[in-house]
Amino acid sequence: MNKLFVIMGVSGCGKTTVGKLLAERIGIPFVDADVFHPKENITKMSNGIALTDVDRKPWLENINRELKKKAAEKGVVLACSALKESYRELLSKNIEHLQWIYLKGDFKLIQDRMKQRKNHFMDVNLLQSQFDTLEEPIYGIKLSVEESPTDLVTQIACKIKQVS
Repeated sequence: MNKLFVIMGVSGCGKTTVGKLLAERIGIPFVDADVFHPKENITKMSNGIALTDVDRKPWLENINRELKKKAAEKGVVLACSALKESYRELLSKNIEHLQWIYLKGDFKLIQDRMKQRKNHFMDVNLLQSQFDTLEEPIYGIKLSVEESPTDLVTQIACKIKQVS
């Protein structure tokens, strides 16, 4: 069985950092969902305009195709906001054994982290819209972003070993 993991949460919670570390630790590729955004979406977000569900649908469908491709290969760790249950359903459509990992943090902590980021298209002013959109999953691995990325990866590795 190939390993498919989605690290999810609002922008700035550490999905990419944790995802890269996890992928390296377990020896599978890492992919950031941001690379699947059409230019129009990136332009909107760069200008502080929140995406709509219509904007997100083709993006999510592209990611689903990539997950299916990776399922047939070695597996993948994907960093993706996946804020709504409907998004997660679209991402996981016709895919078995997808493991969700939710990085949870409070608004102020994540806002402070976003303000320190360089060269990212996501406008910090959109963070509230991410929290407003977020539908926390009732399944998967849930971890606090107050922990260091290294500690989070250690916790994830222990939990996925228990599930395997």
